[in-house]
Amino acid sequence: MKILVLNGPNLNLLGKREPSVYGNTSFEDYYSELVVAYKDRCELSYFQSNHEGALIDKLHEVGFEYNGVVLNAGAYTHTSIALHDAIKSITTPVIEVHISNIHTREEFRHKSMIAPACKGAVVGLGLESYRLAIEFFVNEK
Repeated sequence: MKILVLNGPNLNLLGKREPSVYGNTSFEDYYSELVVAYKDRCELSYFQSNHEGALIDKLHEVGFEYNGVVLNAGAYTHTSIALHDAIKSITTPVIEVHISNIHTREEFRHKSMIAPACKGAVVGLGLESYRLAIEFFVNEK
């Protein structure tokens, strides 16, 4: 089983960026923990970009071969019809994740443009949102 963790803009700054919202742990440190925790259950890979086109290219690259994509599209969640269309264009299921609860933040964050194209969403549970999405894929029958 192959699962891609795909992070969008500004998520490379986790651990430094707004720690009151996103915590003090870098994503690289958290991802290392995930790799160890799931080494016997799936093959994890990780990609992050601040560029919308690079995220779309990565979805196209893995979207017919992988078993799942865990996607935190960052602010593109609320603006990107192109990401929505890329998710709809592939056969690999995508779960949308967010570290913070987007529904309790600024009004413009309440609408997800990618949600209708995704299999599901995990929001507001901190970095554990990623683990829960991975759990879904490894336990899916």
